[in-house]
Amino acid sequence: MATALRSLSPQEAWQPLPASEWDESAARHLLGRLGWSATPAETARALRDGPTATLQRTFAHPVAFPKPALIAQLEADGPELLRAMGRGDAEQRRLAAQDARERAREALADMTIHWLQLAAQPEHAPFEKWCLFLQDVWVVGAEKVKNSALIYQHQDWIRRGALGTAPLLAKALSRSPAMILYLDLQQSKAEAPNENFARELFELFTLGEGNYTETDIKQAARAFTGYRQVAGKFLFQRRQHDAGTKTVFGQTGNFTGDDVIDLVFQQKAAGTFLPREMVKFYLSENALPAEYTDALGAAWARQGYRFGALLGAFFGSRLFYAEEFRGNFIKSPLQYFLGLTQDLDLTPAPLARQVIGALRSMGQLPFNPPNVRGWVGGRNWINSATLASRRAVANALLNPLNEATLNADELFELDVAATNGVSNFTLAPARLDAWAKLPPADAARALLALALPSRHDPALADQLASFLAKGNPGAARARVRTALATLLESPDYQLC
Repeated sequence: MATALRSLSPQEAWQPLPASEWDESAARHLLGRLGWSATPAETARALRDGPTATLQRTFAHPVAFPKPALIAQLEADGPELLRAMGRGDAEQRRLAAQDARERAREALADMTIHWLQLAAQPEHAPFEKWCLFLQDVWVVGAEKVKNSALIYQHQDWIRRGALGTAPLLAKALSRSPAMILYLDLQQSKAEAPNENFARELFELFTLGEGNYTETDIKQAARAFTGYRQVAGKFLFQRRQHDAGTKTVFGQTGNFTGDDVIDLVFQQKAAGTFLPREMVKFYLSENALPAEYTDALGAAWARQGYRFGALLGAFFGSRLFYAEEFRGNFIKSPLQYFLGLTQDLDLTPAPLARQVIGALRSMGQLPFNPPNVRGWVGGRNWINSATLASRRAVANALLNPLNEATLNADELFELDVAATNGVSNFTLAPARLDAWAKLPPADAARALLALALPSRHDPALADQLASFLAKGNPGAARARVRTALATLLESPDYQLC
């Protein structure tokens, strides 16, 4: 990091990358950080178009995530499920609650698989990763909300506002039924304001620690009283709202929740907070010096907090492409998994038990972060257990599915997918055979180009070629699989 910061002032750092510095390596860096991987086709397109056109095309409009069938059914059955949990004797109520939990769990698993399949498509990956980032800021968790339909709604609201402005998104998410349940606004009323949402609004969603006082929290909490969710819809209960005078950030008035959010975005810290979070999520485990994120934040604020302006400035900047930020960022479990599917040209299998189990063992389940702070990331992704899980995931994708281990529902899902023309859930033996038929040196270069395109290491290529040339010709496919697995499990493949 020191190299970039010595050579670039805070204002220069966020200037566009000069055209003379745009090359294949820069294109791969952009795509690997913007999405999950840099496929050859997407790299060639980005190299031809340039960074500005690539970003404009990538974030031209939100990507729709159609409501999965089990989520729609859960929404439709929600009122009856609530009624069932409130009638009959204790045992009947217990069974009804158990049924509701199971329905919610199945719906969340189904939604997760559908989202992974959407996010794995290279053309959708950058927008889906941006939504994942915003969900890691505006956190809600399925474990506490206990209603997968509301989790779907929350992420849908995020994606609808993801290319708008930060103040508008903040106002929308303050009304999210999932957020109302997650941070206890449901119980907040004039005579007893609950401070949870106001505290996290300032600390974790918009400003960061040290940019507000306890008095600001207490006063702001009063402005959000009366926020309710009823049957999955936002309801403002005026009689439970504190309409009195409040003082927040030194200003006094009969503020509503929206008024408080407007005051938030008058603070300097509102401009710098999200850029700092973007650095941690997309660029470097180490924070930039404050003057750099201050410069980006001030420019973003002048542009009305438009997300498009922030995305263009961040991913198009000279600093983003600095050499010290390349090839040294630890992939999250989701990036590792989805990057694997892209690099191998696969589709995430419609097998929730296996796929969700793998993500859980690697340490990252979509829609269910560990707490309101979201995922910490960085070196926390890597330990002996999670590395073993990553190896298991890579090996599973390189071997045919063992249908003998699947239950009837899972076999049915595979049949439905096959009927729809989708069956590329693991690497086809024919692809391994094609590599095995190549001369060993050519096969080694092909495997390196797939797994580690940024690493030009003749010694490694020679080692791979030597390994592929050894042994019984009848075992050539197995040697290719072993070589590819070794590359996909390597320390270099864990980085982008």
